[in-house]
Amino acid sequence: MPIFHRGRALARLAPASQIAALVLALTAPGAALAQARPAPLTLPEAIGRAATFDPSAPGAQARLDAARAAQRQADVRLNPTLGLEVENFTGSGPFSMLGRSETTLSYQQTVERGGKRAARTGAAGAEIEVTRLRHEVRRLDLIKEVQTAYAEALAAEAELLITEARLLAAHSSQQDVARRVRSARDPLFAGARAETLTAQAEIARDRARQAALDARAELARFWGGAPDFALDLEGFFKVSAPDAAPAGETADLALLTAQSALAEARIQVERARQVSDPALRAGVRYFGDGSEVALIVGGTIPLQRYDTNKAGVERAQAERNATLADIEAARLTRERDIARLAARLSASAAESERIRAEVVPAAIRTVELVRDGFNRGGFQHLDVTEAERALADARERRVVVLRQHHIDQAALDRLTGRHAGLVTTQTAETR
Repeated sequence: MPIFHRGRALARLAPASQIAALVLALTAPGAALAQARPAPLTLPEAIGRAATFDPSAPGAQARLDAARAAQRQADVRLNPTLGLEVENFTGSGPFSMLGRSETTLSYQQTVERGGKRAARTGAAGAEIEVTRLRHEVRRLDLIKEVQTAYAEALAAEAELLITEARLLAAHSSQQDVARRVRSARDPLFAGARAETLTAQAEIARDRARQAALDARAELARFWGGAPDFALDLEGFFKVSAPDAAPAGETADLALLTAQSALAEARIQVERARQVSDPALRAGVRYFGDGSEVALIVGGTIPLQRYDTNKAGVERAQAERNATLADIEAARLTRERDIARLAARLSASAAESERIRAEVVPAAIRTVELVRDGFNRGGFQHLDVTEAERALADARERRVVVLRQHHIDQAALDRLTGRHAGLVTTQTAETR
């Protein structure tokens, strides 16, 4: 039976039993929550669904295909040139007739020197790796978004539990006040005030129920589905301090490293352009006057008198140096962010545990004592209301702390690439 549907069954219990049952549901991280709903949607399943549905995947595949095509094109040799020249075609005097024309058919090939072809191919190969890693980084961002939405949905479910507990306590108090009013132990306005508090609690419960539905719908939009799934709150309430961050390189740093390799390859391309490429030519010349034929050979080579591509090499080197600086800055920023998030996670885990182990039990004990005194006529209904509000505030504070804990965990997992392996299959298909 889902926890948020237990209100009617629990309403038939005595007030102390009602409170104890809800306390178990809201504070115990084990069996009570494990039976909340059948077949709950887990975080790995949510990430897998979102990765399969990812609308950016076709575009990433198209960019990768374009990069591979660019590599194939970079490995192609330069086309030769076929030339036809007719000299002395017409003119004045003895050149007025076609008989003295000279026709030359030539074949010219430019010879690339300096390793231009290999440099182009190397740069294109480095571009493929950059393109692939950019998609990997996009997948990590998607995982973080899904993980954050999953945490928001869990927090909304937990808030719904708290509003259910508030409503149950309000119903119980209303019944107690009604009995006291009927026995003339409390004035009539006490009953009206209890009814008002119950109505407010019911409105808050309905609002929380809609918020939980909206949060699940927001999560389901990552795979274009419907919010007709259950969530397991056990993982939401059961948290601990984070483990040590893995020492491996994430896709972000790998992308910067690949960009550095691409910049290095472009340096080689610019250096290769400093070498002149000669053009060799061979052909046949036909002399119209006498119908004679002769072979011709020749060639050209650019003179690097002005343009030596020095600035092109310097620009490529500066871009390479910039990527190296970016790598170092990214590493330092990553270490700083990981340390900050780890400290926040440790603090929120400790606060949540202390609220569960110290504050909530004390608030429960206060509610029980005040209720007992109220039933004996020793306290006012306002005292019961304040005690129950303090208990609900403690539970809400724990949910707020846990919500932020899971959002920080999503940010830490993004930095460390913890869930990258969950979409390995989809990534392999993209390669």
